[in-house]
Amino acid sequence: MAGKFYEAPIDDYLPQNGNRGYRVSRYELELSYRVAANRLAGRAVITAVTTEVRPRFALDLSQALSVSKVSVNGAKAAKFTHQHGKLVITPNQRIPAGGVLALVVQYGGAPKPVRGPWGEVGWEELTEGALVASQPNGAASWFPCDDHPSSKASYRISITTDSPYYAVANGTLLRKQTKASQTTWVYEQPEPMSSYLATIQIGHYSKHRVGASHSLVPMHAVLPSRLRASFDYDFARQPRMLEVFTEKFGPYPFEDYTVVVTDDELEIPIEAQGISIFGANHCDGRRGAERLVAHELAHQWFGNSLTIRQWRDIWLHEGFACYAEWIWSEAAGGPTTDQLARAARHNLSREPQDIVIGDPGPLRMFDDRVYKRGALTLHALRLELGDSPFFDLLREWTIRYRHSSVTTEEFTDLAGHYSLVPLRSLWDSWLRAERLPQLPPYGGASTA
Repeated sequence: MAGKFYEAPIDDYLPQNGNRGYRVSRYELELSYRVAANRLAGRAVITAVTTEVRPRFALDLSQALSVSKVSVNGAKAAKFTHQHGKLVITPNQRIPAGGVLALVVQYGGAPKPVRGPWGEVGWEELTEGALVASQPNGAASWFPCDDHPSSKASYRISITTDSPYYAVANGTLLRKQTKASQTTWVYEQPEPMSSYLATIQIGHYSKHRVGASHSLVPMHAVLPSRLRASFDYDFARQPRMLEVFTEKFGPYPFEDYTVVVTDDELEIPIEAQGISIFGANHCDGRRGAERLVAHELAHQWFGNSLTIRQWRDIWLHEGFACYAEWIWSEAAGGPTTDQLARAARHNLSREPQDIVIGDPGPLRMFDDRVYKRGALTLHALRLELGDSPFFDLLREWTIRYRHSSVTTEEFTDLAGHYSLVPLRSLWDSWLRAERLPQLPPYGGASTA
């Protein structure tokens, strides 16, 4: 019977991930982490509502962590099993559809990344500290969850760790308390968040404000002291970036924004809700990573507030964030959006034309062609609609679907309301065909 949880994948791209029979509304995580020993002890309180009557329910949880105790609605579970990354829990009594499912899971162990087709994702040790980089399925490396992007919930994350370390998690810091050699940090993330966007970052960091104290959206940096001077130059234009994106995309969707820079080098920056994580190598004192700074900030709208329902629609995250890089380039006095789009199209024309970015397949969903061609799709749409209708569309898109799950069909349907002609051929050629289309000619002076 346990196999029932594997029969109908919620997402063909990650058939083992996500679970049926309930919808989580809240996670409350009480975690304790010993950095030197890489030992995590956790208590997860998960509040959900059942969507059907089932004899048992499953959560995603890495086998690197051991479960010691499970309760359901205040009573000890009749039994639970933990195999193949699934914690399967049997309540003592059947719960009716629409009933409360309150799960408490106590667990612990030595967390490590989840290995998969995209490398290792999830909880990872640093030279001094730890980071979490969970896209697409690494959340289960550090807490029991419904690990799928369409499952969004509010979070409270409490992390206790050795006092020399600074600990960051999503949301607002509610309190910080030090006892003996341990400090507890408690964060509240009220806006719905997908499990892969939940994060904890631990290191020898200090926190400081970025930009003016009177700005509408508080911006902070959490980083090693040695990187402060380079950071202050490399990220100096971030407040202006926020202004540009707010004008183009609509209001910033969260209370604040934090950039974490690790003491270690990272291959690529990491996206989390309300937070972006960069490596020491992204602070070079020359703004060498400013394109990535723009990309990660844009993900707060496209990826974190508006989160795809299915991984096949990943272009709605990455194409939009890539397009934001081009918008920022022009706003900052660099190459125009149109120049960058045409250069990107030229480069893509020399690549294999064997990918459908509207459904690239699991092994290719992070292919750079999805990013660039996704951005080109938006540019082609903009050339079709004109600037004013295009940005009106983007603002309605982010406001209408704020903090919710989205699909390509919802975007294309909304875009249709801004066009005088049917857009089907545009979507067919850019999103549903392998062959790379031509960009329409551009007849304006400025595209940003």
